[in-house]
Amino acid sequence: MAAIPRTTVAPLRASAVGLRPASFEDYPQIARLAARYNLHFEGFEAWRHLWANNPVYHSVRDNWPMGWVLETAKCDIVGYLGNIPLECEFRGKKLLTSTSRAWVVDMSHRSYAPLLLDSHFSDKRVDLFLHPTPNAQACRAYTSLNAQRVPVGEWDKAAFWITNYRGFAASALTKKAVPMARSLSIPLAAGLAVRDFIAKPRWNAKDEGTVELCDRFDERFEVFWEELRKRNSHLLLSVRSREVLQWHFEYALREERAWVLVAAEGGRINAYSIFYRNDNSAAGLKRIRLVDYQSLENDTSALLPMLRWALKRCRRQRIHVLESIAFQPCGSTILRDLAPYKRQLPSWLYYYRARDKALAEALSDRSVWVPSGFDGEASL
Repeated sequence: MAAIPRTTVAPLRASAVGLRPASFEDYPQIARLAARYNLHFEGFEAWRHLWANNPVYHSVRDNWPMGWVLETAKCDIVGYLGNIPLECEFRGKKLLTSTSRAWVVDMSHRSYAPLLLDSHFSDKRVDLFLHPTPNAQACRAYTSLNAQRVPVGEWDKAAFWITNYRGFAASALTKKAVPMARSLSIPLAAGLAVRDFIAKPRWNAKDEGTVELCDRFDERFEVFWEELRKRNSHLLLSVRSREVLQWHFEYALREERAWVLVAAEGGRINAYSIFYRNDNSAAGLKRIRLVDYQSLENDTSALLPMLRWALKRCRRQRIHVLESIAFQPCGSTILRDLAPYKRQLPSWLYYYRARDKALAEALSDRSVWVPSGFDGEASL
């Protein structure tokens, strides 16, 4: 079902809702709706930034809905789904890509929720839809609309390190609603620390390397991207130009919620990684995730020193865990093998849908995928 512009919405019964494109003026109602269901929602300027400063949006904005809302006859917004334009490259071609954002519908109008997702998938200009953050309920809706699981990585599993035992233990007990969580966290934390000391994996001396922390994406990242895309034109790659990276992580860098690490030599970046803050505020868990790692040599030699650096910083800043979800940088299982803890996620976290039949067939080949937490809106 296509979106219904505001100007063409017919008079509605009090119990009915209309569907129309979202606008920046809708922010207060959308934010209140998200808050009612404990859905994290950024401040207005950060939310507006997703479109207003989006390099891809600038090229398609005349005909691109920034999302859709469900609205009652009294102009109350009872549902929302954001629609963010992105770009991928595959076999020398640019693909207009779309990802959804913050799908939320008031309980009293949940039966209308599929209209929002259907509108998202109905845009015939979009070559590829990427959805790396659905919950269990959303997964069922995606599959009903012919979205497919990404064929590479274990997107229902996470591997992690504990970097603050007391904080992690208190969070785990709080999540399980255990009485006296703070008091009980002390012996639990001690037990976890002893376990890790005994089972601590051996990091080779050669894993040491020089790591540089960047507070912005400078000109070196543009040179790196041009080389990366040339070497990997046979792969599906989300565009990582300097301009796109700076837009993507603008607010995260400004608020110190992202760490950008590079391995460089002679002024040239050989590899970089991005760690992104992703707390679970309901459980009081302070968490950072590795969301992207790229290497010109298609190896993980630079990843180990970057992990070492990040783990040390997590401990200094009393962050509870460092985590990686599913993705296998450069096809390696190093994260899964090194991390001492694993957890099962409630649902598969990465779906896609290709508009063109030939593209869908090409993307059914596992070897063309290098998915990461940078794709879609997972780290926006």
